[in-house]
Amino acid sequence: MATRKPSQYSESSIKVLKGLEPVRQRPGMYTRTDNPLHIIQEVLDNASDEALGGYGKEVVVTLHTDGSVSVEDDGRGIPVGMHPQEKKPVVEIVFTQLHAGGKFEKGSGGAYAFSGGLHGVGVSVTNALAKRLEVTVWREQQVSNIAFADGDVIEKLKSKAATKGDKAHGTKVRVWPNPKYFDSATIPMADLERLLRSKAVLLPGVKVTLVHEKSGQSQSWLYTQGLKGYLDEALAQGGHSAPVIPAFEGEHYASGTGDEEAFAEGEGAAWVVSWTEEGAPVRESYVNLIPTPAGGTHESGLREGLFNAVKSFVEIHALQPKGVKLMPEDVFARASFILSAKVLDPQFQGQIKERLNSRDAVRLVSGFVKSALELWLNQHVDYGKALAELVIKQAQARTRAGQKVEKKKSSGVAVLPGKLTDCESEDILLNEIFLVEGDSAGGSAKMGRNKEYQAILPLRGKVLNTWETERDRLFANNEVHDIAVAIGVDPHGPGDEPNLGNLRYGKICILSDADVDGSHIQVLLLTLFYKHFPRLVENGHVYIARPPLYRVDAPARGKKPAQKIYALDEGELTAIEDKLRKDGVREGAWQISRFKGLGEMSAEQLWDTTLNPDTRRLLPVTLGEMSESETIKTMDMLMGKAESGARRDWLEERGNEVEADI
Repeated sequence: MATRKPSQYSESSIKVLKGLEPVRQRPGMYTRTDNPLHIIQEVLDNASDEALGGYGKEVVVTLHTDGSVSVEDDGRGIPVGMHPQEKKPVVEIVFTQLHAGGKFEKGSGGAYAFSGGLHGVGVSVTNALAKRLEVTVWREQQVSNIAFADGDVIEKLKSKAATKGDKAHGTKVRVWPNPKYFDSATIPMADLERLLRSKAVLLPGVKVTLVHEKSGQSQSWLYTQGLKGYLDEALAQGGHSAPVIPAFEGEHYASGTGDEEAFAEGEGAAWVVSWTEEGAPVRESYVNLIPTPAGGTHESGLREGLFNAVKSFVEIHALQPKGVKLMPEDVFARASFILSAKVLDPQFQGQIKERLNSRDAVRLVSGFVKSALELWLNQHVDYGKALAELVIKQAQARTRAGQKVEKKKSSGVAVLPGKLTDCESEDILLNEIFLVEGDSAGGSAKMGRNKEYQAILPLRGKVLNTWETERDRLFANNEVHDIAVAIGVDPHGPGDEPNLGNLRYGKICILSDADVDGSHIQVLLLTLFYKHFPRLVENGHVYIARPPLYRVDAPARGKKPAQKIYALDEGELTAIEDKLRKDGVREGAWQISRFKGLGEMSAEQLWDTTLNPDTRRLLPVTLGEMSESETIKTMDMLMGKAESGARRDWLEERGNEVEADI
């Protein structure tokens, strides 16, 4: 048999990408590549941040006949002087260096207290993916111009004295997107208009204009009613039924003192919520004016706040029918909302900022919404009772649906494992079971879980490697037996049709330590499910919980109070430390704790980081693009007892690739 020549891996194999080259090599990591709208949005966000800070009253977006797009504002203008350390004009640095900008400075006196562009890769990504980009700045009685092509300066900064006809202050950025980086060079007009309209809604008193140079037509948005007017308009256009009660709107921002000292001064949210019996709910959320179409922790906070307030009202007025238990989804199912959160230091999922991940945002929004809605409902008891009636109706419908599922489970009742701590609910759409490594971690999980819908099954030691175990021998292993009985599904093969009507949990979550041993247990359990419970994997019932490996205790900085920040791994820890340095925190002023295992976490920490659906990171297990035969061949090599030689060769040849992807 011919042996494959090993690829060379030496010092010369390591390539260092400089400047904006990482963006051009992997544009999908930094922006959406279906069309150029997102790179235009980065420029628009900067103009919006100026208006958010109270420095501008107008934003004009122009679609030019040559395919370019310009964004012009009347803000302060990007500084054009020399940077003290970099010895280059600041405006050049902003457009040519990743992680450079005025939004990292969060202390008192920082240029931006609240802003959307917080990754520092915004307009530099726009520049990297543009054939040409021109910047004009009006500032300090001067007009300055600079031009770039493919991310590099082609026309150096030139400044001249402003004349009578020039603006006093502002910035204009004109972008020619490079079509080779996008599936389509056309910007979707409906999405652009929706984006501009939302900016106007979230910036009351700011006029946002879209100009079509080809037709000479323009369209402007200027909202005085803010969020409520926007939601009313959206509901009317969507053909919804009349709201059950008048819209609940409000806003609250932290003072940074007293009961609100856990949050920075100015953090908070504005919201409007409307409940209708018909029509698909309208839901839009924003963080510092950035649209978050994938939601996130601020939406979770809104849901939690609404639920707690309605539940409290129902209990105080004794409105809850016997046998009906309210759940957050009962309150949220028929709710339409517009939510605009202000978070001092938001953490987004990925560079395109579609989902907010900041854990503190749940408490921030939840607390403010709950107290406001409780007060409002008790001031308007009739409205409160009408809302309670709608919510109870939703709960009854959900309960009936759960009972229909239960009727299918009419086969014999198995004796559940003694160490299983079961949940109260019988709704498999809601229920979750956590397969937890070790008894000590199982104890923390039992105390920290939500007993309504979360079950815990502790596993002792390493689970059996079941890749080559015959099905009729599986139950000789206690751990495998307990898992099968707890989830209610018998082992089966890929061609079998098991009875999934007896499945007791919609989510089966593998929860192990964030170390090498924990990863081994994950692999053994994934092997078990792929080999002997393949239908559960195919139907999306298997998940991996991702507990953090580190906790960083960060001191107060600027407006930001002291906080605990969790990191999944070394990479996230490094990113957190870099962020603290950029925030001006003295080296060594923060403390790093490493969790040796889940058992070291308190119940509260385990809930906050790993169990709470609003703040945890849960990875769904899905089948990849590899064919079934290729997958089985690979699994044979990785898990087969007689394949140790092939495993060693594979690790020697491919091990460095694993390191590179981490």
